[in-house]
Amino acid sequence: MLSNIEELKQIINNYYDNNLVPDLGLIKEVLNYIKSGTLRPIEYIEEKYTVNTWVKKAILLAFKYYPCKEQSFNAYDKLGLLYYDYSNPKYRKVPGALIRDYVYIGKNAVIMPSYINIGAYIGNNTMVDINATIGSCAQIGNNCHISANTCIGGVLEPLVARPVIIEDDCFIGANSAILEGVIVEKYSIIAAGVTITSSTKIIDRESGVVYKGIIPSKSVVVAGSYQSSNNLNINCAIIIKKNNKCNDKINITEILREN
Repeated sequence: MLSNIEELKQIINNYYDNNLVPDLGLIKEVLNYIKSGTLRPIEYIEEKYTVNTWVKKAILLAFKYYPCKEQSFNAYDKLGLLYYDYSNPKYRKVPGALIRDYVYIGKNAVIMPSYINIGAYIGNNTMVDINATIGSCAQIGNNCHISANTCIGGVLEPLVARPVIIEDDCFIGANSAILEGVIVEKYSIIAAGVTITSSTKIIDRESGVVYKGIIPSKSVVVAGSYQSSNNLNINCAIIIKKNNKCNDKINITEILREN
């Protein structure tokens, strides 16, 4: 095992950039670092998120060079499911939850029957509810609730593309879709049925400020629409107020109704 992450980075970049057949042991080392939470496809550096492209390269090299074989749950794939260490239980996994290998799951998380793809990060005390889908490399913080039938977008290619990032203490309502690298900052609440992509206008009702690709901290967001120049109604997201109860156990219904 290489102890020097920088050395490992250089080797992976060399394999990928020069189309070389990799040492699969080194690829697995990177994947295990992802699973342990030591490495993440995204880092927060100097107050901005930076994509660790070399980590994504390692995942892509695994897909290219790992052979397909019979996996558990009647699957034929290059990667199996995340093994649950019953001797050292750290989180709760409900029957029917499908977690692809090389995902990080934090302490006291609860994973209901849902699907979580490779490279994703699920923080401590976070709930992933029934039929939620967490995409490749998506990053979800601590103390979050990802409600039923919600889609959190991830991405492997292009390499520089950012997956969705849900920061700490956020609630994402049922049947929502957060896609295309959108950042939901901490203490935010997204109501049920809201779809947000990188091009969706996010309109602050009080200030009139329009955001794209980011939900500011403590925002309470609902689905809405605005009228375009040619009198068409275009879907958008509306920040109806700020969540000033972020330090309490959140009563979501109460906060959403306090308009």
